[in-house]
Amino acid sequence: MHTSPSGVRADRADRADDVLALARLATRRGAVREMLGWLARRTGGPAVLVGDAGRVLAGPGGGHDPAVARLAADAAADAAVELHRRGAASAVLGGGEGPPVHLIALDTDPRTYLAVVGPDDPHCGMLLADAARTLALCWRLEQSERARRRIESAEEHSREAVLHLLMVGSVPAAQRIAGALRPALPAVVQMYVIECPHARRREIARRIDHEAGGGAWIVPCPVRPNHLLALVPPEPGPGPVSGAPLGPRLRDSLDLLIVRLVPECRVGVSAAVALRDTPTAYEQAIHALAVARNAPERRAGFGGDVDVTVLAGPEGSVWASELLAPCLRYAPARRADPGPQELLGTLGSWLSFGGAASRHLKIHRNTLAARMRHLDELLGLEVSRSLAAQSAVWLALRLHTAPQAATARAQAPPGHTATLDAVLGTPAAGAWARAQLRPLEQAGPTTGLETVRTWLRADARLPAAAAALGISLPGARKRLTRAEDVLGRSLLTAPSAKYELWLAMRALGSL
Repeated sequence: MHTSPSGVRADRADRADDVLALARLATRRGAVREMLGWLARRTGGPAVLVGDAGRVLAGPGGGHDPAVARLAADAAADAAVELHRRGAASAVLGGGEGPPVHLIALDTDPRTYLAVVGPDDPHCGMLLADAARTLALCWRLEQSERARRRIESAEEHSREAVLHLLMVGSVPAAQRIAGALRPALPAVVQMYVIECPHARRREIARRIDHEAGGGAWIVPCPVRPNHLLALVPPEPGPGPVSGAPLGPRLRDSLDLLIVRLVPECRVGVSAAVALRDTPTAYEQAIHALAVARNAPERRAGFGGDVDVTVLAGPEGSVWASELLAPCLRYAPARRADPGPQELLGTLGSWLSFGGAASRHLKIHRNTLAARMRHLDELLGLEVSRSLAAQSAVWLALRLHTAPQAATARAQAPPGHTATLDAVLGTPAAGAWARAQLRPLEQAGPTTGLETVRTWLRADARLPAAAAALGISLPGARKRLTRAEDVLGRSLLTAPSAKYELWLAMRALGSL
């Protein structure tokens, strides 16, 4: 059939318009789905991407009849498998009882086919050939982005695993994994807890890592979605990746750098501790963060002393072992049930994070609740309800795992038993307790010593404390916030200093 010059020009104009439309769609978010949707509207038949094994990889965006889309996908899948078997780059298959399927191979690896089902248009082959070039580029880009996100997610989970190992005391295992990921973990660290908008957490982590020259080990907090955790060497040293010294801005003040970079951030910084004491550093940084929230400079360092292991003498170590003995001797009925160490790990996590321990331990909240009921029965205490029981178990866990615990137990007379009051009645306990409460006593009555005492008597439940004080709930919260500033410790956000304060008041007979 003869085509007039004007018809040729019209065809060329239509093709140019199609190529321009595809180029514009390629710049949009979700470009592949957008282009497939445009092709479906342009040709009048469903358009999909199909793998060489017949799996539909992508379909058009927008609303389509699900039944029609399903039939079209089945037809396209069968045709793609057949075309791959033939080793051809393009073809029109089907017809007869079923609709024709136009296919063309994209320049991708593995082989992917663009398929349009149903159109009976002589120009469809040219349109698909033009679309295939742009689609191949966009598809490779989307695949690369998916791969990047998978790698980023895998690294994030690996870093979280390193942090978890440090928090449970498995330092050698954490160092082995960290050595492969980089940077290597330093022997002495400071912990930074950075409170920031959840939606910007990854962006902020990248900015901090860039400014820190790769010298900070940064992990999104697995428990709190608005927290970033960073382990930083407290002294200058060789850079972990390049071998160059860490940047001077990092060494001057990383917390100052962070709040300058992102004004929405609040930063709490621990003291320098040995790597094995990462759990202590985390608690210190949380306490500092409580102060930073109300500080005009939006950052604070930990300046207190929470080391309760001064009570880990013979009396304290024997008492801790006796209290935890039912759990330490527990033999699970089934191999899949948690054993003693897992139960103690659950107990420690729950005391630190409450219900959020399910995220820390990666278990369902119902599993966490069942374990806590089991622990209540084993220990014969209402740990899940009573602050007195929680404080006793918290102290027992700290004393049982203290470095000097084994030596202290060996020094105790054979058959010796101990009570909590006996542990808190030692001169060391009295000195420790006075040090805990001294900031509140020195600051005067307006800081809320009585508020803290009332709050502890109410099992650290704010509504009950407010009712006992005869003030509003916001008023009670404000008083406790002022007490946090004076103590330099977190009260309302876990990990909380409520256990230490309860024990201190009990030791001094004021509770």
